[in-house]
Amino acid sequence: MDKVRFGLVGFGAWGQHHANAIVKAHNAELIGIAAASETTAKEAQSAYPDAFVTTNFRELVSRDDLDVIDVVVPSHLHHEVTTAVLEAGKHCLLEKPMGINLDQCDQMIRCAKQHDRILSVGHELRLSSMWGKAKEMVEAGFIGTPQYCLVELSRNPYRQGSGGWRYDINRVGNWILEEPIHFFDLARWYLAQSGEPESVYATANSRDEGRPELQDNFSAIMHFTGNAYAVVSQTLSAFEHHQTVKITGSRGALWASWSGAMDRTRHPTYKLRAFDGHEVTDVPIEKPTGELFELEDQIVRMAEAIQRDVPLHCTAEDGRWSVAMCLAATESVQTGQPQAIKVAD
Repeated sequence: MDKVRFGLVGFGAWGQHHANAIVKAHNAELIGIAAASETTAKEAQSAYPDAFVTTNFRELVSRDDLDVIDVVVPSHLHHEVTTAVLEAGKHCLLEKPMGINLDQCDQMIRCAKQHDRILSVGHELRLSSMWGKAKEMVEAGFIGTPQYCLVELSRNPYRQGSGGWRYDINRVGNWILEEPIHFFDLARWYLAQSGEPESVYATANSRDEGRPELQDNFSAIMHFTGNAYAVVSQTLSAFEHHQTVKITGSRGALWASWSGAMDRTRHPTYKLRAFDGHEVTDVPIEKPTGELFELEDQIVRMAEAIQRDVPLHCTAEDGRWSVAMCLAATESVQTGQPQAIKVAD
């Protein structure tokens, strides 16, 4: 097929960026959109007059002129919508977190296998020209055996989301599943040569004493089977959006940083520095990096996976790992004790 036919479920702030990325992709076309309300449906129809628009996502997924559905809805709806997509015989690109518990993740994986459909989870940072370059250098042996990884974020508070869903514990699951999940995924990705995550110890606190379950400040230490460990840390009590990754090994180290006025800026500043044990060099990054750029690459990669069986940037099994790490960290925050990470059966 020349172009993969996309449907989109969700037309909120991030869903609109997904729609734009689909339209920009050379190998995709936007056929239909399911919006949450009449208001957002009208906005979708105005922005994409040639697309089919509905407020009933099941009406969209039942269409026979779609190859894949891109699911961009609040976290508590991921399982219901994704299951409907897979059972309708469509491939699925699902925003993170894959689910708000592991039973949901396992059910979706089984459903995708049962219907022989592709299910990919939106950890788009793996497609970054900079975060990805760091992974390439680790895999090429630049730092030797990976031993330590730090992924840290300092940013503005979260947007509340449509209807305040991100500030509702029953709909968001928890805030560790909201953004630190990306950083747990990166840590696991970077330290893959050193085994799989096996335990995590975490601590957190909140500026709002009435909502301690919404942790503004969060830090975790995660241990791997091969004796490496990672530190994942975040604060939502800061300003702008600043992310750092440091990876060290038996021979060298990498240090990557990204800053922007907002997470969705198209004009960030970023740098990757490398130490080979003797000298420090700046590593050229040939393409702009940031989540809007990675989202566009994610749509292209998903279409390629359907067209030509190109490997996914993030599999459903990877998505499950991310949820498992976050849930273990949540349990550690609650108990004050290290927690084992639950692997799939």
